[in-house]
Amino acid sequence: MWKEFKAFALKGNVLDLAIAVIIGAAFGKIVTSLVNDIIMPVFSLLFGGINLKDINYTRGDVVLSYGGFLQTVVDFFIIAFSIFLVIKLAGKFKRKEVEVVKVVEAAPAPEVALLTEIRDLLHANQTSGSK
Repeated sequence: MWKEFKAFALKGNVLDLAIAVIIGAAFGKIVTSLVNDIIMPVFSLLFGGINLKDINYTRGDVVLSYGGFLQTVVDFFIIAFSIFLVIKLAGKFKRKEVEVVKVVEAAPAPEVALLTEIRDLLHANQTSGSK
């Protein structure tokens, strides 16, 4: 069982996923800081000092703090847009890489080209000799 777990845990996809989760968590902190420290203060200045975190609805003893939720939604859209841009950029690099590989694969190996030339010469000699 230990060997199976070790083989699973050390697969490239699992390690890539673990790294992506760690980087994603750090990226999430950066985006949260961007929203809290830069975007929301500008938003507050533009809309008359409104702080989304402070927006809530109170009814008796119940406090519904929907401002924090709105700020989390803003965080989500910024993260989603950033991920979209990264995936789009990675797609461009991947397409260029595929095009380069296609060009390399299109050229036959020198041995194959030589064998093809010999075959064509033999075929030409056979057809000219039988006439």
